[in-house]
Amino acid sequence: MPENRLRQLPDTLQIAYEFAKVLFFVYCFLVSIDLMGSSFKESKDTLKPLLDHATAHPLVGLVIGVVMTSIIQSSSTTTSIVVAMVGAGTLTLQSAIPIIMGANIGTTVTNTIVSFGYAGRKTEFRRSFGAAIVHDMFNISAAIILFPVEMYTGILYKSATFLTHVFGELGGFKIISPLKIIIKPVSDILEGVIPNKWVLLVLALMLLFFAMKKIIENMKGIVMEKVEFVLNRYLFRNALISFLFGMFLTSLVQSSSITTSIIVPIAGAGILTVEQIFPYTLGANVGTTITAILAALTMGIEVSLAVAFAHLLFNVFGIMIIYPIRRVPIWIARTIAGFVSKSKKHFLIFLLIYILLHTLPILAAFID
Repeated sequence: MPENRLRQLPDTLQIAYEFAKVLFFVYCFLVSIDLMGSSFKESKDTLKPLLDHATAHPLVGLVIGVVMTSIIQSSSTTTSIVVAMVGAGTLTLQSAIPIIMGANIGTTVTNTIVSFGYAGRKTEFRRSFGAAIVHDMFNISAAIILFPVEMYTGILYKSATFLTHVFGELGGFKIISPLKIIIKPVSDILEGVIPNKWVLLVLALMLLFFAMKKIIENMKGIVMEKVEFVLNRYLFRNALISFLFGMFLTSLVQSSSITTSIIVPIAGAGILTVEQIFPYTLGANVGTTITAILAALTMGIEVSLAVAFAHLLFNVFGIMIIYPIRRVPIWIARTIAGFVSKSKKHFLIFLLIYILLHTLPILAAFID
């Protein structure tokens, strides 16, 4: 018995060390959000007119969200930056919501690229590609439905504002206030050392990207090794378990791109079907909203939390609308996968269209 304990001790210490590193990088992430909030506030007079002009049309805001997230491949990072901007008053909540919708679409590029690795094997490619793009189908469908609804009714704006008000009434911000006490000393020192607002903003963004990258890397190392032992048919037999698993795993790893990408090879092998994977991807979408909520709580400003709630509600409303008709996005994903896997010519046609759809918005963003 003592020998077994001695053998387990190094592994236990290693896991404890890895979690300690994650906590340190989470702290860096929270400091970066606080620094961004301060620098955005100081730059408000300069940035607000530019952002108001850039997001004057909601469709442009949607495009900005898609482009920004397609480039950095992290909707969590995009939404955290938007949370800081709204909290600082450089961006309005109404302008932020379309960007959040776009961020959901932009984050699906990674798992699609992963499926390209099976392009030489027709059957495996059809399966893996269908599993990859079913995530796209949900996010695009949710945006197509909810974007015009939001423009005409403001349902996300009103619901997020209401939830924020309820949270404030229940004393939520008072409960979280110790978080700011822990973060403020370090951010105050950095603000004192770097008085230039633009240098401070660059530092905050660099720290944000660095912290998010390290959180994802370390949690991937801790969690994914264990997931290999439990990622089997049992977890995907029940839609609710699949959904909760996707949500929990993504909230730990802080990257829906990673959690949806790991199931692409499993689908390619024929172990999982698109129908089994669909609720898992929905859970991943909900799980990735945790980062924005954490960033908003760090700022301690109601309108920032409203952005995070809007991100959560966009996914929740999307699930409520689309899951009952899930056969439609699943059928579309299967049909596209069947077409693309038929021949190299079809694959090249899709690849050209895919590249155009992701580059045209970038070009459009520079045309005014």
